[in-house]
Amino acid sequence: FITPDDGGPDVFVHFSAIDDQGGFRTLDEGQRVEYEASQGERGVQADHVQPF
Repeated sequence: FITPDDGGPDVFVHFSAIDDQGGFRTLDEGQRVEYEASQGERGVQADHVQPF
């Protein structure tokens, strides 16, 4: 899950939504990311997640 900076509810992120940076599609706890939010079947989810 991603915790938004604005204090909103956590956003679900599936590993397939993480943009491939030439390696594994993983995120570390506390790592900052940019993403687009969309409405999924079970609530808000992250798309096009880009770690930085």
